[in-house]
Amino acid sequence: MQYADCHTHTNLSPDSDAGISDMIAAAKRADLAAYAVTDHIELCRWYPQGYYKARPRNDEDFFNYADRFERSMQQNLIARQQTGELTFISGIELGEPDADFALAERIYTDKRLDFVIASLHELQGKLDFYFLNYADEDVDTLLERYFSTLLEIAAHNCYDVLGHITYPLRYVEGDAGIAVDISKYCGCIAEIFRTVIRSGKGIELNTSGFRQKYGKPFPDAELLRLYKDLGGKILTLGSDAHRPEDVAGGIAEGAALAKAVGFDRIGCYQHHDPYYITI
Repeated sequence: MQYADCHTHTNLSPDSDAGISDMIAAAKRADLAAYAVTDHIELCRWYPQGYYKARPRNDEDFFNYADRFERSMQQNLIARQQTGELTFISGIELGEPDADFALAERIYTDKRLDFVIASLHELQGKLDFYFLNYADEDVDTLLERYFSTLLEIAAHNCYDVLGHITYPLRYVEGDAGIAVDISKYCGCIAEIFRTVIRSGKGIELNTSGFRQKYGKPFPDAELLRLYKDLGGKILTLGSDAHRPEDVAGGIAEGAALAKAVGFDRIGCYQHHDPYYITI
C-alpha cells in the first residue's frame, strides 16, 4: 500500500543538512504516492535581525525567514519538475503564526503553495520548547499557554492542518521525563479540534515520536480518537524527517493507528484542496 509523507525538511530549514534531491530520492525509494517539502518558516523572525533589535539566542535562532520563504518556493518549483510519478506537494511549516496573523494569512494565499502546516514551537517571550530547561519552568503554565495559543491560531485562515499539536510533550515527557496529565488540557484541545473542524481544516498525525524517546506520535491515540469522535475528517501523516533516512519513518504505523481509531483515509493537498488516499 502506498502512503504520503506530508511533513519533511531540507537544508533550507536551520535544523537540517539534507539536500532536496536526496530527500526526493528517499521518498521514491519508500514508494510514496505523494511527498511534501515543508521547510520551516518562523513568523516570529520573518524580518532581518535589525528589525527586532535582537541577537540570536542559540544556533537555530535565524532571522529573515522572508528570504528563506522565497528560496523555498524557488526550490520547490524546480523539485516539482523532477519527481516523475511521485506527486510533489509544495508546502511550508509556518511556525508561530500568532506573531503576525495578517502576515500569516497573506503568506497562506501565495499561489506557489499547495499546503501549509501551522505549528507552535515557541511561546512569545520564550525559547523553542527544545531549548527550555524544564527544571526552571512551570510546566502547567507552559502547557496552558501553549494550548490556548494553539486555539487562537486554529481560528485564523492561515493553515491547512495544525502540526504536531502535542509538540511540547516531545521534550517535557520524552526528554525531561516529567509526567503530564493531558486530561487537564483536554477541554482546550477539544475546542481546538472543534475550531479546526468548523473551519474545514485538519490536523497532522506526526510520526516522529515513534523514533524518539517519547515513543508515541503527536497526538497520541487518545487525542486522535477525540478528534475523530468530534467529527474530524481531515488527517495528514508526516514523518517530520530532517534527513533522508527518516523520510516515511513511522508513516505505516501512523496509518495503522489512524485506521484503528476509525479513519479510512489520509489527506494530501494540492493548491490547498484536500484529496485522499484510502488506508
